[in-house]
Amino acid sequence: MNGNLIIHNAGELVTVGGKSARRGRDMSRLGIISGGAVKITDGIISAVGTTAEIMSLPPAPEYSVIDAGGHSVLPGFVDSHTHFVFGGYRAEEFSWRLSGMRYMDILAKGGGILDTVRATRETPVDALLDLALTRLDSMMAFGVTTVEGKSGYGLDLETELRVLEVMAEADRRHPVDVVPTFLGAHTVAPEYPEQADAYIDFIIARVLPEVTRRKLAVFCDIFCEQGVFSVAQSRRLLTAATAAGLGLKLHADEMASLGGAELAVELGAVSADHLLSASGAGIAGLAASDTVATLLPATAFVLGEPFARAREMIDAGCAVALATDMNPGSSFTESIPLVAALAAVKMQMTPEEIVTALTLNGAAAVGLAHRVGSIAVGKQGDLLVLDAPSYRFIPYHTGVNIVKTVIKNGTVVHQRKERAAP
Repeated sequence: MNGNLIIHNAGELVTVGGKSARRGRDMSRLGIISGGAVKITDGIISAVGTTAEIMSLPPAPEYSVIDAGGHSVLPGFVDSHTHFVFGGYRAEEFSWRLSGMRYMDILAKGGGILDTVRATRETPVDALLDLALTRLDSMMAFGVTTVEGKSGYGLDLETELRVLEVMAEADRRHPVDVVPTFLGAHTVAPEYPEQADAYIDFIIARVLPEVTRRKLAVFCDIFCEQGVFSVAQSRRLLTAATAAGLGLKLHADEMASLGGAELAVELGAVSADHLLSASGAGIAGLAASDTVATLLPATAFVLGEPFARAREMIDAGCAVALATDMNPGSSFTESIPLVAALAAVKMQMTPEEIVTALTLNGAAAVGLAHRVGSIAVGKQGDLLVLDAPSYRFIPYHTGVNIVKTVIKNGTVVHQRKERAAP
């Protein structure tokens, strides 16, 4: 448990080197070392090379040693868009959608997000924390070592702060690093019916100052969407968030081409997320900027919507990340294998692009590419050993979790149980 670890005999060591997002064709450059090995000292990667090179270093008896057995070793996954702290479930809503009801219709009639708001407001803090830790356990088993979590199921001062405080406590207790995002503008609160401007005023005047005073969030996000918050309302809140010292993220152009991607670029947001309906101009703007295009294919799959145009984005030169959007309504899943398979089959991403999108680019989408997302000297010792000889099995073994060992800061935090011999 001292963070000193050597992993050797990797059939392929997938390094995905770099300290910033890869874009366009560069997303296919994975930096593979055949027969690779890694040395981690005090939780930080201290040497990377071939097994012969690493094992020839001076003996280090205080180090644990893992023989990767010829399997693939790669950086821990970064799930850069989730809503994992919430109360209640929306299984009935799932059935409604199967019968043809659209997501925005459910939201307009007081369901959707507002159902979860009601349940979350009623859930005690201890119960929210237990649920959060259980969900982090599941994410970790899929290979996630860093996760972004959003508030947005409170829509009032008390519950928004409570959800962010639960995330902070979960971060302290759980091996997975949690990056908190304030999403108070997830939709208009029920106390402000058809008063989106007044609700934004409330968020800016009452909630945002408390979030920043208590240092509960790294980023501020808003659901910039037709029928929710306009581009002008989004600009107003995000400008205030910038002045308060928060980084910016944006739910952009999910259901309609509203100009959310363009706004994200204009304001220098770290990421623009969803982008199912992003315009050509929005994609061009993302390609020419440092804003990461975070795509959420499981959400499009569940909602029955057209998938984001990942191939067009990458070919244009965008930096693309992939995330689960884990939430109780439109994407109730922690499954990285599902995301990877959908990205390959429905969005024409290559296995190399998928790995980059789940590691280095995911890290860039939460402002942590300098610390995680690569197997490189000086970065955190967050790694995965697959139960497969190649990273190509991630989308190829369709929908199946092939993560065998999860290592966080040089310590094994999850080991898949081996099947008993017959």
